[in-house]
Amino acid sequence: MIYHFRLILDTKEDIFRDIAIEEDATFEDFHNAITQAFGFGGSEMAVFYESDDEWQQGDSISLFEMGEEDVRRMSDTLLKDVFSHSSKMLYVYDFLNLWTFFIELIETDEPKPGNSYPMLLFTHGEVPEEAPEKSFEADKDSWS
Repeated sequence: MIYHFRLILDTKEDIFRDIAIEEDATFEDFHNAITQAFGFGGSEMAVFYESDDEWQQGDSISLFEMGEEDVRRMSDTLLKDVFSHSSKMLYVYDFLNLWTFFIELIETDEPKPGNSYPMLLFTHGEVPEEAPEKSFEADKDSWS
């Protein structure tokens, strides 16, 4: 089975890529496909977060082990193990700049003879030179 994903960069402008990848690929394979599709070097820290329909951050899948127990690593986790029960994820690349992406499984398909996966299917928009600024606002009432 081939998964078709839409990856939307969290910016004011519409910037997204559609990628097709095999269901038995690892999240590390997916990470590499994403960084290539958006023109990143791929050497920065990254993490996937399971998500619900409201894009609430859930369990993580990390590129590297960070000394925590029970951490799922990208190299050990298959796409089909997560996307069999979920269709949305968040992806954060480069913890200094916080490039943030919304990922949605938009379609499944059978492999096409002669195609090599992962495959970039569609691109829209230009990636900015710098990551968009994030505004993290605390609830002022919680500071009492």
